[in-house]
Amino acid sequence: MGNAGMGILEGKRILVTGVLTDASIGFHVARVAQEQGAEVVLTAYPRPTLTERTAKRLPSGPDNPPPVLELDVTDAGQLDGLADGLRGVGFDRIDGVVHAIAFAPQNALGGNFLETPWEDVATAVHASAYSLKSLTMACLPLMKDGGSVVGLDFDASKAWPVYDWMGVAKAGLESCARYLAKYLGPQGIRVNLVAAGPLATMAAKSIPGFEGITDVWTQAAPLGWDLKDSEPTARACAALLSDWFPATTGEIVHVDGGLHAIGAPTG
Repeated sequence: MGNAGMGILEGKRILVTGVLTDASIGFHVARVAQEQGAEVVLTAYPRPTLTERTAKRLPSGPDNPPPVLELDVTDAGQLDGLADGLRGVGFDRIDGVVHAIAFAPQNALGGNFLETPWEDVATAVHASAYSLKSLTMACLPLMKDGGSVVGLDFDASKAWPVYDWMGVAKAGLESCARYLAKYLGPQGIRVNLVAAGPLATMAAKSIPGFEGITDVWTQAAPLGWDLKDSEPTARACAALLSDWFPATTGEIVHVDGGLHAIGAPTG
């Protein structure tokens, strides 16, 4: 990994959402970002104490953890206050934003697709798709020199077992990223997604029947797939946050062992 002065994110200031435990994909993105020279700030929801505890496990160490700001991305008031909150912890500019947020009520997942009421679908779409726009706009005042927004995706071009309305929300996220790329490109802001294969996170554990998705992956991905290894996904996010993709926006980078490129999942 990068030595001091050598990292691809040297001098960058990155906001990372979605860090709950050290199994969170956001945690690994923050870790790799720090290893590559970035200064990181975290947002937490619903319990800052959990994120603060996890933050001490980052490379910056238990005595120098990154600042943690409470942020519910569906709360307009908290979003309005985000830029001031960031300035308050010494971040007067942001070079990158990592959107690692998704939420759906239980009955929007797990095979209940035909019965899920609109209120629960609306919650999923607000938290998981619209929030990419609202989080980006909340950070925009601090991105005057441009920057990179990276969101975490799960391939929405197909219907998956049990993923249901979260799949619809991810399709919304993919489209939202393209429109953000279109409208924010003139300000030098790139917006890209990393479509990761399934990872054994807390979020995954909350999806009933999730192993219906994971079995296919470990058997059929051309490069193989390790549910417990978030490193490839985190590295892709770091690369997109860096200056090494200066003309890439509106893109979906698959970090899934190659499964997206394969038809029938047989040997």
